[in-house]
Amino acid sequence: MTEVTDPTDGRFDGLFAPDSLTWRVHADPILWIGGLRALFLQATHPVAVAGVLRHSDFRADPWGRLMRTADYVGTVTYGTRRDVAEVGARVRRLHAAVSGTDPRTGTVYRATDPRLLRWVHCCEVESFAVTYRRAGGALSDAELDGYYDEQRRAAAVVGLDPATVPGSAAELADYFAGMRPELAVDRRTRRIATMILAPPMPAWVRLATPARPAWAASAGLAFGLLPGWARRLYGLPGLPLTDLAVTAGARTLHAALAAAPRRFREGPHLQQAKARLAAAGAG
Repeated sequence: MTEVTDPTDGRFDGLFAPDSLTWRVHADPILWIGGLRALFLQATHPVAVAGVLRHSDFRADPWGRLMRTADYVGTVTYGTRRDVAEVGARVRRLHAAVSGTDPRTGTVYRATDPRLLRWVHCCEVESFAVTYRRAGGALSDAELDGYYDEQRRAAAVVGLDPATVPGSAAELADYFAGMRPELAVDRRTRRIATMILAPPMPAWVRLATPARPAWAASAGLAFGLLPGWARRLYGLPGLPLTDLAVTAGARTLHAALAAAPRRFREGPHLQQAKARLAAAGAG
């Protein structure tokens, strides 16, 4: 695929229309598990890890970093085109100030490097789609390709040429196969994985609420949803039985989240977008 389809139809001032595959997938609350999966997958790239550890505030403020990432994805998905342009410009400015040398490989890196941007993007969208489908979300093979094609518009927001971004499941599979020789898990990767599995929490939260075990179970589920080759990089098996158990866990969680009241299932960006639609008489 060499062109980016425009799923908007004039009814909605945003990058993606309400009837887009992106809205369908990203509106599902199981996507927060997909976001954690993406972090585990992104951390298998040594140069990406070097940049995170040296320039990111992930270790000092993991909750803030996670919330800012969620806000970015929500804005790109549901915000107005002006909102998307502003958040994209802000991210590109931050990336322009980030550069360094990976002490493990000696590789000089820049956050604006299309190879790194493409890695982050592909890990994210593949994790979203795989998590959604494994949890029982309805997405045919053709719709999966359509979702990846739509997401090339999101890749353009951070400065990628959409023509260089995988736009189908087959292209993504080829991309990851080509990247695997560059991937590795070392003590730095495991440090990030530990932060994902057990982020710092106030003492009263750890001791007086079930937040710690609940978070660990959720992060463990996200890890289990990784492809077998990625789990093996981390030194854990990728057995078919494991995949069956993880899929069952994802579907159980998905059913529980679907039963929650809508105000808890829908994030603020989606709620605001629906309000704009209603105000415009399009909802």
